[in-house]
Amino acid sequence: MLKLAAIGLCAALVVGCDAATRYGNVQQNVGADSSASARTSAESCNGTLGAVSVEFVRVPQGATCTLNGTKVDGNVLVERDATLRSTNARIGGNVQAENAARTNVSGGSVGGSVQVKQGGASSVTGVKIGGDIQFDEMTGALVANSNTVTGSIQIVKNFGGVSVNTNRVNGNLQCKENSPAPTGGGNIVQGNKEDQCSAL
Repeated sequence: MLKLAAIGLCAALVVGCDAATRYGNVQQNVGADSSASARTSAESCNGTLGAVSVEFVRVPQGATCTLNGTKVDGNVLVERDATLRSTNARIGGNVQAENAARTNVSGGSVGGSVQVKQGGASSVTGVKIGGDIQFDEMTGALVANSNTVTGSIQIVKNFGGVSVNTNRVNGNLQCKENSPAPTGGGNIVQGNKEDQCSAL
């Protein structure tokens, strides 16, 4: 039976959301030192983070955050109506988005899962993922292409169309109650291809 992990945006943090250091524009916070050695305990991201190292990233409501080669020790949390654009970032924890406008993760790695729930569009492409990819009750277009996934890909009750192509999955490819049904192919799955994704 398919079980989707709960997405608790604050509970997943080692410190509470209120205890996180709050910044304004991240470009001002990083300042002149944008090298990989630059480090801060936490980032509230509304702008661009480059090749810096942070403990976790929070994208506040309505904000747009771009991660470009950023190293994140913990989770990336995307709040209501916010947008995340991550390119070649190294994320040690999860990418968790609930009611977000858009969540795009391209290249790089995620040590945990990519969990996207009740939002707009999302794409996960060319990412090495230690956990699962989960798309749940989304309204926009969804893409999961060319990823290497240690866990499973779980796609449930989405209504904007889903493309699933050329992923390598150690677990299962599970698709249920999506309208329209997911499309794609060329997925190599060690477990089972189930329901709407049985032919993909």
